[in-house]
Amino acid sequence: MDDVSMVGLIGRVTGTVGPGLVGEVIVRVRGGAEHFLAHPAPGTARIERGTVVTVVEYLPPRTVYVTEAYDGQTV
Repeated sequence: MDDVSMVGLIGRVTGTVGPGLVGEVIVRVRGGAEHFLAHPAPGTARIERGTVVTVVEYLPPRTVYVTEAYDGQTV
């Protein structure tokens, strides 16, 4: 999967993402759901388990940078 097709996908945090932490997210991709190692895109944000996130950068083969999808707003 290339960088262009991963960027913009929505996922959910399964292991807290934050500075000094290697978090984990699950993303629906390639007809299923896959786990990726995750870092916060801003570099300082802590994103708790269960938060919906957007992939903003992909580093093959299994690392993504993410940001909160809804900026903490209720949907």
